Amino acid sequence: MIFKLNRPKSSTEGFKKEIEMVPLLPLRDIVIFPHIMVPLFIGRERSIAALEHAMGQDSLILLCTQKDAKKDDPSENDIYRVGVLGNILQLLRLPDGTVKALIEGKKRAEIRHFLSNPNYFIVEVEEIVESYEHTTEVEALMRTNLVSFEQYIKLNKKIPQEVLQAINTLTDPGWLADNIASHLAIKIEEKQPLLEIVHPVKRLEKVLYVMQREIEVLQIEGRIKSRVKKQMEKTQKEYYLNEQIRAIQKEMGEKDDLRSEIQDLEKRIKRKRLSSEASTKMRHELKKLKLMSPMSAEATVVRNYIDWVLALPWYEKTKDKLDIVEAERILNEDHYGLEKPKERILEYLAVQSLVKKMKGPILCLVGPPGVGKTSLAKSVARALGRNFVRLSLGGVRDEAEIRGHRRTYIGALPGKIIQSLRKAKTNNPVFCLDEVDKMSTDFRGDPSAALLEVLDPEQNNAFNDHYLDMDYDLSEVMFITTANTLYSIPLPLQDRMEIIRIPGYTEVEKLNIAQLFLIPKQRQANGLTPENIEFSENAILNVIRQYTREAGVRNLEREIAGICRKVAREVAKEGLEHKVRVSSQTVSKYLGVPKFRFGRSEEKDEVGLTTGLAWTEFGGELLLTEVVILPGRGKLIITGKLGEVMQESAQAAMSYVRSRASDLGLPLDFYRRVDIHIHIPEGAIPKDGPSAGITLATTLVSALLKIPVHRDIAMTGEITLRGRVLPIGGLKEKIIAAHRGQIKTVLIPKDNEKDLKDIPPRILKAVEVIPVEHMDEVLLRALVLEKPETLFKPRPDADQMPSPAFLPAAAETPGDHEIHAH
Repeated sequence: MIFKLNRPKSSTEGFKKEIEMVPLLPLRDIVIFPHIMVPLFIGRERSIAALEHAMGQDSLILLCTQKDAKKDDPSENDIYRVGVLGNILQLLRLPDGTVKALIEGKKRAEIRHFLSNPNYFIVEVEEIVESYEHTTEVEALMRTNLVSFEQYIKLNKKIPQEVLQAINTLTDPGWLADNIASHLAIKIEEKQPLLEIVHPVKRLEKVLYVMQREIEVLQIEGRIKSRVKKQMEKTQKEYYLNEQIRAIQKEMGEKDDLRSEIQDLEKRIKRKRLSSEASTKMRHELKKLKLMSPMSAEATVVRNYIDWVLALPWYEKTKDKLDIVEAERILNEDHYGLEKPKERILEYLAVQSLVKKMKGPILCLVGPPGVGKTSLAKSVARALGRNFVRLSLGGVRDEAEIRGHRRTYIGALPGKIIQSLRKAKTNNPVFCLDEVDKMSTDFRGDPSAALLEVLDPEQNNAFNDHYLDMDYDLSEVMFITTANTLYSIPLPLQDRMEIIRIPGYTEVEKLNIAQLFLIPKQRQANGLTPENIEFSENAILNVIRQYTREAGVRNLEREIAGICRKVAREVAKEGLEHKVRVSSQTVSKYLGVPKFRFGRSEEKDEVGLTTGLAWTEFGGELLLTEVVILPGRGKLIITGKLGEVMQESAQAAMSYVRSRASDLGLPLDFYRRVDIHIHIPEGAIPKDGPSAGITLATTLVSALLKIPVHRDIAMTGEITLRGRVLPIGGLKEKIIAAHRGQIKTVLIPKDNEKDLKDIPPRILKAVEVIPVEHMDEVLLRALVLEKPETLFKPRPDADQMPSPAFLPAAAETPGDHEIHAH
């Protein structure tokens, strides 16, 4: 008889039948729902006995899940109270002793009591009967569960499509909930509460909630699997291609094993002596390299970086030769003259021999092309026993050329400083920075500013290259820079360097250089012996004077090489015994017509013609200055391709003459009646510089007073409006040019008297050098005067004197006084 209970026990609710006594089968890792057929494999003796008893009595058996699946002998408290009454359809004993049972769940039931039985569990149970009211809401809930279960099956590939077809035929919400719950891949702790919910609609709602959560989890898992699959496919593809590349390389005899390469890098890092910062960074970079794909772009960048750091000479250095006598011999053997640079190098050696460590000096050799600045740096390296490295800065306009590129850029490299040190293989080479005055600036930065750190003894012990991104010590390096001029080098950069000027060679020095160095070098280069060719001293002087015009000796070497080539042709034609003596008369036979006119003074004293002295990049030159007085209206005409400075000098000289007009016996308005034409010959050659003032003033006075100028006097100096003589540069070259032009006397500014110590004594003996302070002194010495004391004698009637050059006065018109420069 079925009876109703007003209050259900435990967590169940519904109708319960009368109590029955049935055997109990504890289950591990599975929850069985009603209306579900499940095959079970039973191995425990008590469970097999329970099955056999139920099978023999043709009765039902209660299927309850253990709370802990690991327990082989569960007690009453280890078993959930709600389970399923099942019907045993088939029982089969297997050879290994286990039993296979096919059981169909029938009804929910709840355990009331455990009865005593030593062989298996016997329990008193109450069957739970479900009831519900079928409404539209229940129908919607069922359809929602079916749609969600269909989506769940698509995501969980383990459930066959036939299950969905079978579930679609169910019309009972309880049966639907139980069937769906039995196929959900959830834990026992989540399935058991679903079994214990008696009300079909509530159970269906709970199943829908659990199923939606599982669908979301499966979707996330699907996305993760998809990403992992793509990455695996890419990795497998790269691995496959890499293996193919390795196989091809092995066939070709090449070895490119990343593991052996990393091991080799580890050994190199251990053997290499690095700074603490570099050592830490190398270990970090190697650790990153191990985690990278061998063919990735990043791995290549890291490998290159490690190679660069390990290739640098962090502590490798050469031992300095501190023998001053030997160093002096080497310097004299390689170069003639250049006393100041040699003296500075020997001073450095002397100090180095007395102290343990000295910061490398930074010398700047400034001089014209061809005077031996770069070759002197090589000789310094040879004298010190150091490695030599040279870097030309001509045309460099990118800061990264000095400081390097950051590693974020493709193809990044260290700067030229670090690259050159790698070539030098020591951290104390002689480093020649050539053409430091020829760097330029653009949007990529200012390389001269980047050099400030390199050439600062207080900072270059921690030079930071952008590529290395760590400090490198440059304090042991001996930097020697070269430049042709100083004005194009920024002042902050000049401040870092010790300037040593090499003004150029005198004629005598060029003669000795040709005899000691150039002729033997070119003779050997052209396959000649001393017996084949011989140069007379006059022949060399003839080449120097008429075929070259330079401060250095490059063109002189080219001309000597040209003579040697022509002689080599004669020797090849006449035989190895052929001998040629090159004299001053035969030079033109080999070199052709002279290229330059050898500067000489005038043959007689001339009015309005003065010999000035000029400095050029090729050495000193005689600069003849002419002035003529023409009828006119006060125009000052300047020709000869003069620069702005020389034009201003001409105007200053004119103003000085006008200010002394009355003292010189000129009418105060003399300039209004005449045109004055100042001309400097060789007009195609640009001329400029602040040293022609006194020459122009002397020429003007000579032309206006019709007084000749001494032909054997030359002069140099700038003039102020009051007639004071200002100092000039390039005195050595100018006096050498005067000596070459057979000038007997040279007038120089008083302030330049200190520079005479740089001039060879041999030249000072042949040329009389007279320092002057005022233009009046210049005129008294330069003009050919019978009574010098009468030159500046004031003349009260100067205004009534005839106009200069005995020219008639021109009609005055306002604005007629003009200056023309050509």
